Amino acid sequence: MEPATFKEDDVQAIEYFKKAYETLRYQIGKVIVGQDGVIDELLIAIFTRSHALLVGVPGLAKTLLISTLAQALNLQFKRIQFTPDLMPSDITGTEVIYQDPESGAREFKFLPGPIFANVILADEINRTPPKTQAAMLEAMQERKITVGGADHVLPNPFFVLATQNPVEQEGTYPLPEAQLDRFMFMIYVDYPSAEEELEIMRRGTGGKQAQPRQVLGLEHIMYLQGTVRRMPVAEHVLRYAQSIAAATRAKSPQALDFCKKWLSWGAGPRASLNLIMAAKAHAILRGHIYVSCDDVAAVAPSIMRHRIIPNFAAQSEGITSDDITRMILEKIPKAE
Repeated sequence: MEPATFKEDDVQAIEYFKKAYETLRYQIGKVIVGQDGVIDELLIAIFTRSHALLVGVPGLAKTLLISTLAQALNLQFKRIQFTPDLMPSDITGTEVIYQDPESGAREFKFLPGPIFANVILADEINRTPPKTQAAMLEAMQERKITVGGADHVLPNPFFVLATQNPVEQEGTYPLPEAQLDRFMFMIYVDYPSAEEELEIMRRGTGGKQAQPRQVLGLEHIMYLQGTVRRMPVAEHVLRYAQSIAAATRAKSPQALDFCKKWLSWGAGPRASLNLIMAAKAHAILRGHIYVSCDDVAAVAPSIMRHRIIPNFAAQSEGITSDDITRMILEKIPKAE
């Protein structure tokens, strides 16, 4: 598809940000070894004004990766450690009684919590009870919080990059589906390869640790977000993304037989929206001026992973949501 509605400066912006992306990857690579796919998806989430959830066992540098990314992007970064005794006000902030030293008048004054930053690391988000998890919902969706009946707008841009321990571990509370759906990606962080682990050992036991250099600033990020939204998408790519989401819905005429057999819950419209937005950013980061079905397929696993729920029949056969997504991509043809 020719980008007929794409302006010349947008094409130049794509070329610029492709170079900036390569520089950014280099700077992050000074601190983080490997994890190329994870870094790509985190950047896609940022350039689409979305949130991401990283899932993996402790010790895989999830926290270090997010803080390094925020540093390279020159964004204000705050870390919230989620614990069983964390209260909603510990995240959003609270109102206190303030007395004016001159007049003696008393009034309520709002003290902002750590959620007032550009990049929020919600560390081990599933270690806190549902009441506190729910405090994140309004912030993630509306980019504001309500305390004492008053709205408080969060900084722009605003991203929640959360980490989660595997649900099977003790002392965790599974995130409700409504909150999971707010995350564009559920990203699996796997163990490093043998060579990557050796490099981690060399760096971690060596001398002074490298620090990333700032690559992009606030204005650059917001401009790229606008470029992503303006990028046109061909009709056949829209239909391809819609077919992927609809294939998981048992009552849809587009549902695939194995999805009817193995899924108790299908993907909603937010899945198809995120497929297109993420595919746009995926294309831009590679210097493309058009979105292809391959871009949609590349981002589909991490978008569908937490939006489709395998039933008991699937679990008894060892079928995971990733297996089902892979089968859907194999079954649905890519139109040209």
